[in-house]
Amino acid sequence: MSQGNHIIIKTEALWKTYSMGTVEIQALRGVDFEVKRSEFVAIMGPSGSGKSTLMNLIGCLDTPSKGNYFLNGQLVSQLNDNELAQIRNKEIGFVFQTFNLLARSTALQNVELPLIYSGIPAKKRREMAEAALHNVELADRMGHRPNELSGGQRQRVAIARALVNTPSILLADEPTGNLDSKTGDEILSLFHRLHERGNTIILVTHERDVAAHAQRVIHLRDGLIEFEEINPPFAAAAPQVVS
Repeated sequence: MSQGNHIIIKTEALWKTYSMGTVEIQALRGVDFEVKRSEFVAIMGPSGSGKSTLMNLIGCLDTPSKGNYFLNGQLVSQLNDNELAQIRNKEIGFVFQTFNLLARSTALQNVELPLIYSGIPAKKRREMAEAALHNVELADRMGHRPNELSGGQRQRVAIARALVNTPSILLADEPTGNLDSKTGDEILSLFHRLHERGNTIILVTHERDVAAHAQRVIHLRDGLIEFEEINPPFAAAAPQVVS
């Protein structure tokens, strides 16, 4: 398939092999898939399926043993560590299960962090961080530190931080894993709103009810894509958007 502008992620025969002494572990065994711009995709699989390995490759936290990975039209699978760090800061917004917030910094200061690394001037940083917190409905908590926020509010700060650089993709790893079900549903509703605004979201999860919020689910098993599915609400809507 050609590298059209609408394809934001493309992998070609992606392999990842780990050596443990004399034993080689094939974590990924030739994975091919694409994600279109503004798509909401979930990656599912049991423990040991390769989903964490695939997330690390998509997030440019690791490089494949074989195969190609294109992000936003750029071949990133052969970049060095410094180049990968630049791609991560520019192209990818990360949301983790454990929030990864700085305890002594306010919500606003936490959201500003990626902008500091990008060399954005202080006044502009503050404006961008405030706008990001508005987008996740936390404008009234900007001066609060993480220990003054609920779990759901902390995850919203983490999402604002992930979005503040307007990355190409939002990569969320078990984002509701540390939240109760009600708060988890609120975070997933927020992902829906972000998706409706045009954000490309990749959600890594082992929970079927969480994956059900995505448009498309990629199921991994033993380092391979077992099958893909379109979730029913999106499948039902599909005929309406065909001209």
